[in-house]
Amino acid sequence: MVTDGGWKPQRSLDARSRRAKAAKIAALIEKRRPLAGADLLEIGTGAGIIATLLAEEVGPAGRVVSVDVDDLRTVHEGYEFHLVDGVELPFPDESFDVVVSNHTIEHVGAEDEQLTHLREIARVLRPDGVGYLASPTRWALVEPHFKVPLLSWLPPAQRTPVLRLTGRGRVYDINPRTRAGMLSLIERAGLRATDVTLEALRTTADIEQSRVARTAAALPDGALSAVRGALPTMVFLIAK
Repeated sequence: MVTDGGWKPQRSLDARSRRAKAAKIAALIEKRRPLAGADLLEIGTGAGIIATLLAEEVGPAGRVVSVDVDDLRTVHEGYEFHLVDGVELPFPDESFDVVVSNHTIEHVGAEDEQLTHLREIARVLRPDGVGYLASPTRWALVEPHFKVPLLSWLPPAQRTPVLRLTGRGRVYDINPRTRAGMLSLIERAGLRATDVTLEALRTTADIEQSRVARTAAALPDGALSAVRGALPTMVFLIAK
């Protein structure tokens, strides 16, 4: 739910960046299972751009269902949309081959809500299904929503007061986790995770062809692994 004074999702409704994100998501999932013909659930519709692009990937034999707590869509074609209330999903057990949670878990609430979010993914995912989970890390050098250096490093009670001092927002309504904390939640939800953060970075470089992404992706795995905790995003593929 959009919080009064908090982060405004409209800031991320950029078609070009969403197209690149959809291509990255599809490429990472395709290395584990074909998307063609898949029943795919996206949690966190936003503008609807990613859902529409993923619908192209699953093709006419598949389907894309997308859910959100607010209807902020600018694109409506190619997928089925459900407005939901909270983190529970209105679908039967084992309904989907693929579940995508792209920068959503940090918005659903505190630890209990985040754990429920993951348990719901586990519940609706088929036994041979694949989940995609991306989230900002708490140790990002610049907090990605409000662009304030080291904001998420602070204890939760201090983040909103500091954010207000910067003039970039009134409420810090994001709950980023550390990598260890996210892996612990994933395990508690009955899922197993494969960290594909570095693979995602290299895939992004191939898709976007930006100088910064290409420079980072050119580093050897050892160098990237050493600074992985400072990368702004962590990406996991999850399964039962």
